[in-house]
Amino acid sequence: MGLELGPALTNVAQTLRNQLPALGGGGGWTPPGGSLGPRPPEEADVVVVGGGVVGWSVAFWLKALEGRRHGMRVLVVERDPTYSRASTVLSAGGIRQQFSLPENIRMSRFSADFLRNINEHLGVPNEPPIDIQFQPSGYLFLASPEDAARLEATVQLQREEGAQVALLSPSQLQAKFPWMDTRDVAVGSYGLEGEGWFDPWTLLNAFRRKATSLGVQSCSGEVRGFVTSAEDVMPPQGPAPRSARIKYVHVHMPDSLEYQPVACAIVVNAAGAWAGELLRAEGLPGGLCHPPLPIQPRKRYIFSWHCHDGPGFSCPFLIDTSGAYFRRDGIAGNYLGGMSPPEEEEPDPGDLSVDHDFFQERVWPLLARRVPTFECLRPRGAWAGYYDHTFDRNGVLGPHPRLENLFLAAGFSGHGLQHAPAAGRAVAELVVKGRYESLDLQRLGWGRRGGEPLEEGGVV
Repeated sequence: MGLELGPALTNVAQTLRNQLPALGGGGGWTPPGGSLGPRPPEEADVVVVGGGVVGWSVAFWLKALEGRRHGMRVLVVERDPTYSRASTVLSAGGIRQQFSLPENIRMSRFSADFLRNINEHLGVPNEPPIDIQFQPSGYLFLASPEDAARLEATVQLQREEGAQVALLSPSQLQAKFPWMDTRDVAVGSYGLEGEGWFDPWTLLNAFRRKATSLGVQSCSGEVRGFVTSAEDVMPPQGPAPRSARIKYVHVHMPDSLEYQPVACAIVVNAAGAWAGELLRAEGLPGGLCHPPLPIQPRKRYIFSWHCHDGPGFSCPFLIDTSGAYFRRDGIAGNYLGGMSPPEEEEPDPGDLSVDHDFFQERVWPLLARRVPTFECLRPRGAWAGYYDHTFDRNGVLGPHPRLENLFLAAGFSGHGLQHAPAAGRAVAELVVKGRYESLDLQRLGWGRRGGEPLEEGGVV
């Protein structure tokens, strides 16, 4: 019967594809009975939930630090194999040293060195060299008179951490960037090294290809449930456990009611904006997940425009005093940028629709005030992506306090792409060696939830 059913399903699938032009001829859709890609294995030593750049970085570093080709079995689970909603590929692609928290500066410096030598780390034999199309134009933060002292103190910290950052007066800014109106600017900080932007998709794909070449497995699916050791100790036999281990991860197949239980020793939560939601999944004891992981999705818009007489090749990634930002997009007079809305005006993160009025009414006037030629810009397009927002706008890294074999790598509030090489290495060190070695990121652990937040003032 199987021999008869196979061709029948194939014919049905082709008929459905032909009748669904709205879905691009079926190119991005798999009908019932079609191929869903590789199924998850029944067992893995480490399951990484989230196949964005942070998740693939963790997977790569696990194998790189292990040093054995067929040792640790690592599985990466990604629910969006097209990456159409992934924060990684929808970002502006920036990297900078200019943060206000020492840990973030150190991660940026680590990542900048990693990207500088990317082919030594991620090159695959017999494949073309990796070109992330890095544009070393630097970041330029502008400060008003009210914020000047704070910016100067932050630059002092950055220099103490080894970052190369210059402070520029209004006259120096005007001389270097004559297209800029500096009348309300007191000072600017300009990154001289290891800052700019690059192609996010190329970095993600490079991590994925290298990790796969080292033996990492991947599958399309969504983790919606767990089985923990807490189920082994239930009242009245004894008190509720104070800690537990995850024994199985339930990976639900795309477009199916099926799920595959995957037995595992370690789980890494690299689910980005949905990392908090993951810890509310079925099977995790509520008492062990309290307080909840403080990560929420925040929708952010990126707008694209053309301006024939706009800033030229020397244009940096500019962060205005208002919080609006922009950078070059190529060399043909195209730019992209945006701005985070006020807390009370956060858009609904339920979908990735774009509010074009936000650009027309809020962002464009600020851009035109800073760059007068932008008065005549021509909008080209826009898209939306997600920030994985935390209460203090810093990543959460390290072991979960009560789920003993769960590690966290999420909550970077917009700087996950640039910190992925460092964050992935840090979490892999904890798993493989039991301690941080390259960078001490203990302060970014879960424990700060009950203490003083580590405020990062450099979130754009």
